[in-house]
Amino acid sequence: MTTHRPERPAAPGPQTIHDDACPVFGPALELVGRRWTGSILTAAAQGATRFSEYRAAISGISDRLLALRLKELGEAGLVDRSVIPSTPVQVRYTLSPDGIALVRALQPLARWTRGREDDTPQ
Repeated sequence: MTTHRPERPAAPGPQTIHDDACPVFGPALELVGRRWTGSILTAAAQGATRFSEYRAAISGISDRLLALRLKELGEAGLVDRSVIPSTPVQVRYTLSPDGIALVRALQPLARWTRGREDDTPQ
């Protein structure tokens, strides 16, 4: 039996990444492509702020690796770390404006990936 799939809209024409952008673009892709980074950004976008909330939202990540990735994302200016002086001290991690922009920029890639999964023969 043949299933009819609705036609997809035509994709815009190919866009060229110019050579002068590659030195900047490569490290950004490397950072985003590191294991767990996408999950951490997703958890942040969904409202996680405390270390324990990230750990609960990301099944399988170790505390050591979560701490390392949060530090890397902070150093890259994608996550803001704030310390709230209380007893006990609270540390919160939230997306910075650049982190929010990155999550928005990655959303078309996530849609593209889901679309490919839909097209994969089972």
